[in-house]
Amino acid sequence: MTPPKAPMSVPDGATSVYTDGACSGNPGAGGWAWAIDRDTWASGSEAASTNQRMEIRAALEAVTAIDGPLLVVSDSTYVVNCFRDLWWTGWLDRDWMNSQRKPVANRDLWEPLVHAVNERGDVAFRWVKGHSGHQMNDFVDHLAVVASQSIG
Repeated sequence: MTPPKAPMSVPDGATSVYTDGACSGNPGAGGWAWAIDRDTWASGSEAASTNQRMEIRAALEAVTAIDGPLLVVSDSTYVVNCFRDLWWTGWLDRDWMNSQRKPVANRDLWEPLVHAVNERGDVAFRWVKGHSGHQMNDFVDHLAVVASQSIG
């Protein structure tokens, strides 16, 4: 068994933002949300989406909306590992092809997210277990679910 990878180093003075995505059906109506606390948050929806799209969208919305050093806390290993394990560097080297030489799924969201994170240089990502009683993760999960249900 391989040991878990070390978390990314967090920029000094980073604000923690919690992100989550939800989908009613997969694909189906999708919702995303980010929150710094219970008073500072945003959410939105897409009529036809997937869980993974909404997870990426939540991170993209947070990174582009919040200034200053940032720690993005997500229950999506897909989002966290992309940055912690530098998957995006291989995608760029292969002109947005994955390791199986297939187009990277959700490139329309990944490309602006990778660009924003690299342009800023002050963003780190950390994984949190979903549906485990973590107060802020549960809060953004609720916001994302409500957003996905608003499509009607």
